[in-house]
Amino acid sequence: MNVPASAPPLLELSRVEVAYGGIHAVKGIDLAVGDGELVCLIGANGAGKTTTLKGICGLQPVKAGTIRYAGKDITGKPAFQLVRQGLAMVPEGRGVFGALTIEENLAMGAYARSDGAAIRSDVERVYQLFPRLKERRRQTAGTMSGGEQQMLAMGRALMSRPKLLLLDEPSMGLAPLMVQKVFETILTVSGEGVTILLIEQNAKLALEVSHRGYVMESGEITIQGDAKKLLDDPAVRAAYLGE
Repeated sequence: MNVPASAPPLLELSRVEVAYGGIHAVKGIDLAVGDGELVCLIGANGAGKTTTLKGICGLQPVKAGTIRYAGKDITGKPAFQLVRQGLAMVPEGRGVFGALTIEENLAMGAYARSDGAAIRSDVERVYQLFPRLKERRRQTAGTMSGGEQQMLAMGRALMSRPKLLLLDEPSMGLAPLMVQKVFETILTVSGEGVTILLIEQNAKLALEVSHRGYVMESGEITIQGDAKKLLDDPAVRAAYLGE
């Protein structure tokens, strides 16, 4: 979990604004994720966290500001181009292809790749991370539990060999044991060098696994810093940790 404080930003948002349906959801935020870091973005429902991720991924138009990834301006770039550049997202609600099998979902995650042997190796790696997926690899995704679908959504994203992985509410609706498994996997993937930006309702859990954290309120970043220090911050504890 040790990342140098001087790690250059792989992702950098500068004065980013995102609006949709007449709602000014993200109001000029600055945010950075260093190469190899695990950074969380926490806040109440409606704070603008998911909209921020959608803006980064090209799924929601950016009204103002700049998003830089790997040193390049990607503001407004379409999602399919960003996947090819190593940016992948696991969306809130998982978004698996319900009519396809686990194997077919994983193949969809590698759609932009043509290195057959490496793809097969990566499928086996996903099965190592999530043995239950291997046991049920020919089962259709729509018949799986929420936890199994979350595993599959993460595995599918990893099949694109991302440099930056965006995770939107990975613990939502999951049983405690499944939450533990998902977060163990997040730590494993982070330990392998994948940069991660994590959005998570469970603020305590998110801060415990992250290097740094940002707190978002009403579309603005109000607190930021070392994750462990945020765990001890009275304002954070009162607002998000129920203390």
